[in-house]
Amino acid sequence: MNQPITIVAEPLTAEAFAPFGEVLQIAGAPDRIINQGKCGRYHDLAGMDFTPEAGGRAGISLFQAELRPMPYLLDLLERHPLGSQAFIPMSPSRFLVTVAEDDGGKPGHPRAFIAGPGQGVNLRRNVWHGVLCPLDGTGLYGVVDRIGEGDNLEEHWLEDPITVTG
Repeated sequence: MNQPITIVAEPLTAEAFAPFGEVLQIAGAPDRIINQGKCGRYHDLAGMDFTPEAGGRAGISLFQAELRPMPYLLDLLERHPLGSQAFIPMSPSRFLVTVAEDDGGKPGHPRAFIAGPGQGVNLRRNVWHGVLCPLDGTGLYGVVDRIGEGDNLEEHWLEDPITVTG
């Protein structure tokens, strides 16, 4: 058995998360003022990416996820080869985002981020990621991803689980 691995979750920033997707959050002045001047629109914050040859369409789902306490034991990573996947919190819970670059068809060394209240993420197509992990109680999330035929889920169980601390 290999030496146990521990990684420390870092704050979620656009710069640190850029290799894996986009951070969805309000920063600075809105791009547009709409609704009779009463609403700021932060426009086009993520590039939704769906494989054209596989068909399908963008869909919106709601996920109700249970609390995952820290330290967290990361034992499963998954990816979606046919489309990107965005997680938009609808409750004020922080959540853990674990991601890894591809290493020859399997996850490479993972990184962990803690998304604060008011932050969501868009995971690029084919990015390995952990399951949804609210840290402050159950969490409700709007999820925008590909709906359609075809196998859009690959799972990889880690032989040696990784402990994530924060």
